[in-house]
Amino acid sequence: MLAMEKDVDPKLRVQGTNNNKVDDEKNCNSSSNGGASNNILKSKSFSFRAPQENFSIEDFELGKIYGVGSYSKVVRAKKKDTGTVYALKIMDKKFITKENKTAYVKLERIVLDQLDHSGVVRLYFTFQDTFSLYMALESCEGGELFDQITRKGRLSEDEARFYTAELVDALEYIHGMGLIHRDIKPENLLLAKDGHLKVADFGSVKPLQDSRITVLPNAASDDKACTFVGTAAYVPPEVLNSSPATFGNDIWALGCTLYQMLSGTSPFKDSSEWLIFQRIIARDIRFPNYFSEEARDLIDRLMDIDPSRRAGAGPDGYAAVKSHPFFKGVDWSNVRAETPPKLALKTGAHSSDGDDHSDSSQNSTHLQNGSGRQNDGPLSAESSGHITRLASIDSFDSKWQQFLEPGESVLMISMVKKLQKLSSKKVQLILTNKPKLIYVNPSKLVVKGNIIWSDNSSDLSVQVISPSHFKICTAKKVLSFDDVKQRAWQWKKAIEGLQNQ
Repeated sequence: MLAMEKDVDPKLRVQGTNNNKVDDEKNCNSSSNGGASNNILKSKSFSFRAPQENFSIEDFELGKIYGVGSYSKVVRAKKKDTGTVYALKIMDKKFITKENKTAYVKLERIVLDQLDHSGVVRLYFTFQDTFSLYMALESCEGGELFDQITRKGRLSEDEARFYTAELVDALEYIHGMGLIHRDIKPENLLLAKDGHLKVADFGSVKPLQDSRITVLPNAASDDKACTFVGTAAYVPPEVLNSSPATFGNDIWALGCTLYQMLSGTSPFKDSSEWLIFQRIIARDIRFPNYFSEEARDLIDRLMDIDPSRRAGAGPDGYAAVKSHPFFKGVDWSNVRAETPPKLALKTGAHSSDGDDHSDSSQNSTHLQNGSGRQNDGPLSAESSGHITRLASIDSFDSKWQQFLEPGESVLMISMVKKLQKLSSKKVQLILTNKPKLIYVNPSKLVVKGNIIWSDNSSDLSVQVISPSHFKICTAKKVLSFDDVKQRAWQWKKAIEGLQNQ
C-alpha cells in the first residue's frame, strides 16, 4: 500500500523539523566547485518543514467540498482540538498506485514544502491512513478567482490589475525557484479571507535542471520534456506542437487569465476541446471593444506566438512585465500591501466564519468507506470543466479530420482502450455534432466501428464503472472502454447532452 513518505521510500527519513535542510545538500552543491548545481538537487534523506503527523481523519470536523479531481478531493477541515481550519486534500491510495501517480504526488508534496511565499498556498502537515493520503493546506476562505469572475460577470480593470500584479509577483518567485507550474488558470488561483491571491495546485509542476528545489530520486515529474499537461483553454500553441516546457507556458496562461478577468470568458472558448485547440494554434484572439489599449497590448505581449519573446520570458525577465503601462501606479516593492477588491459572496452565503456545511454531505464515515472517493463520480461529472486534464496530444491532430463530413465538428475525442474478454485494443473514440459516434484504428486510420446513434436512452446509454472505465450500451451490444485520462464521466455527459438537445 502506498504511503506518502516512510512507506513509499524506506530510505526517506522524515524529521519534521522547522527547516528544510538536506543531509547531502553539501555533496550535491560541491559538484560545481561551491556554486549552484547544474542539475536538480536530489537527496535520499530530507527534513520536511511540514511534518508527517500521526493524525486521524476523526481529528477533523469536515465541511464543504472545495473541489474534486480524478484521484483527490479538497475539503474544508477544522481541527477539533485547536479550531484551526485547513483545506484538506484527500488522495485515494488505491487509485494513485494503480495509475502510477506516486511520483507526481510526492513531487507536489516536496515542492509545496519548500516554497515559502505569501502568494503560494502553504502546506502545514501531512498524514495518512489505510485508504488515503492527506495534505493539510492553507485554507483560502475567499474561494477561487474563477468564482469572483463568474459572480461579477467580469472584473473591472482596477480589480484585474490587482490580481494580475499579485499573480506576477508569485510567478516571478516560482520561476525564480526553477519551477514551471503548467496549470495556471482562475480555478487554481485562490483568494485568502482577506482577498489576497495565492497560487494553488502544483500537481503538474515541472522542476527545471537548474531548479533550487530539492527533489527525491523517486519523486519527479515526467521524464519526457514534451509531456502534455494543462487545461484546454490555457495551454500555449508550442505545447500542442510537442515542444519542451518553458516558463513561457505559464506566461501564456497569465495572459489567458488576464483576458478572462476582463471579459468573463477564456480567450479561446469554443464548443469542444478540438475547436479550442484549433483557435489556440491559429492564435485566434478577439478583443472586446471595452478592453483598454494597455490591456490589449499587455495580453498581446504575454501571448506572443514565440514563447521566448513573451514579456517575462526574455533576458529582462519580469521587469518587462512590471514596467508595462497597464501596471502604472503598482508599487512592486510592496505589492501585497494594497487593499484587495471586495469579494462578491455566493448568493445566500454566510460571511461570518465560513462554517456553512450546506454544500457538503461528507463526513468522516463517508470518507473512510474503502475508497475515500464516495461522491467523486457525479461530482466529477458536474465539475468536469474545472478539474479534468486534457485527453492527450492526439486530441486535436488534423489527421482525424478525414473522418468528418463538411460542416461536421468534433465534440469529444480521446485515445481509449476497447476492452474485450481476453484482450484490449487502443482506438480513437470520436463523438461529432452530426451526431456520430465512431472508433478508429489509430495506426491504420480506418474506422473499426460505428456505434448506431439514438436520442432514446433505451437504445443508447452510457454506464460509468469508474473514472476511467465506461460502457456504451446499444440495443444490440455493449462496448466497454477505458480512458486513461479519467474522462468516463465526460463521455457520459457529452453523449447524454447531445441526446437531450
